[in-house]
Amino acid sequence: MNVLVIGNEAQQAECALKFAGHAIMWAANHPKAIATFGEADVVFDFAIARAPEQISTYQNHSKLVAFLDVTTQPLSAYTRSVNHQVMATLFGFCGLPTFLNRPLLELTVRQNEDQPKLNEVCQALGTHFSVVDDRVGLVTPRVIAMIINEAYFTVQEGTASRQDIDLAMKLGTNYPYGPFEWCAKIGVSNIYHLLESLYADTTDQRYKICSLLKKEFLATTF
Repeated sequence: MNVLVIGNEAQQAECALKFAGHAIMWAANHPKAIATFGEADVVFDFAIARAPEQISTYQNHSKLVAFLDVTTQPLSAYTRSVNHQVMATLFGFCGLPTFLNRPLLELTVRQNEDQPKLNEVCQALGTHFSVVDDRVGLVTPRVIAMIINEAYFTVQEGTASRQDIDLAMKLGTNYPYGPFEWCAKIGVSNIYHLLESLYADTTDQRYKICSLLKKEFLATTF
């Protein structure tokens, strides 16, 4: 399949690892991507998370199948901005670093009748998947962000060091990374924005951002 990636070079590289054996095309933004829509069998759109108004790009492309990054806002929020008048077949995925190149993709569907198309595309791409609710943070990103936030609270309270927390989580729960290792891979800015979106969506105190995490986020933001 011809896979078009809209995003940065790191996202293109992760797609190339995940979909090895398929042709990977790349566009840095939506205006550049439109010119290659006719050649693409499927689109993975990371850039829309920072440019949600670009949902209009998909309004008049009835043959296009696109996966949009829905980490910080659900698929329905994108389409609602254009009164749900989108002809392309849309699915949601998590575009955070490390979440695409894994055996099982968490995906959302816009409408139930799109499920057969999702089965067909994922089979062609050679990936397993699980359909989850169209909610901010999906499932795994939500859980990992909460664990990272709690780890920051633990350090802030002086209960344990970052190294000890990482080691304990890997040995005690068999996680591939400790919370701070995971945060470094995903990016503290991405974790901050995900927690911010989760708290706005749920007002659940579990997602209220630790002040130490916020301090680190502000120190790395220009």
